Amino acid sequence: MYNSSTKKKLIKVIIFIIIIVSVLCAVGLYVLRYEVEGESNLPFKITKIIIAQSVDGTEAENHPERWNLSVSENNDIYIYLEKNSKYDKTEIIQSVQVNNMIINKNNTKGEAKLYKPVEDEKTMFKNLAENEINEITYTGDLESNIKQQKISNQGGIISFRYGINNIANYISNENEEVDYSKLLQLTNVTEEDIKTTISFDIIINLTTGRKYQTSLQLDIPTKEVIENGTNGIEITDFNDLVFKRLEN
Repeated sequence: MYNSSTKKKLIKVIIFIIIIVSVLCAVGLYVLRYEVEGESNLPFKITKIIIAQSVDGTEAENHPERWNLSVSENNDIYIYLEKNSKYDKTEIIQSVQVNNMIINKNNTKGEAKLYKPVEDEKTMFKNLAENEINEITYTGDLESNIKQQKISNQGGIISFRYGINNIANYISNENEEVDYSKLLQLTNVTEEDIKTTISFDIIINLTTGRKYQTSLQLDIPTKEVIENGTNGIEITDFNDLVFKRLEN
């Protein structure tokens, strides 16, 4: 039998163990919840993503045919970041990075590439080797300027292009004119030929040193752009989007 002193010591040990286990459980639950839900009150948040789809044709050089076009399909992706009205502190965006960009394209038709915007008065993107990227950074500034890869330090738009080049060739001596919007149909390109999922990380860097990261996955639709030559998709549901703090 235990004496009174031993019982007291035993009780203290048991209480201590219970406290330690409770603390560890609480910490574990917090970590688990954070892994699932991420940051609950971000200074900036993604409010919208727009994908502008189009079809284009590039004419071959010195061809004998009336028409000899290399067909491409483009997806211009615009991501909107806005200041969180529920966040009660003043924060300033230093930069926004898009990296770990992965193209999940299972078929072999075409050459899948990612492009940065260009400083050109007539167009936002050009599918040229010099504009290819595997990551892109927008620098915080007083005003947004997509072509210069600048974003307002209080929120703005970042953009890049996912393009599929050389999907097919349209060659003809018959038609006086060609409707470029129908090039995918004219070359019998199917939905499976250009079906793609792209994934990437977004990191919001603040001047305070805080960094917030999230991962996005976009399934690129195909049916409408094949039928119409253009298509616009707007995404506004980000309930499942999880941002986590990387530093501070």
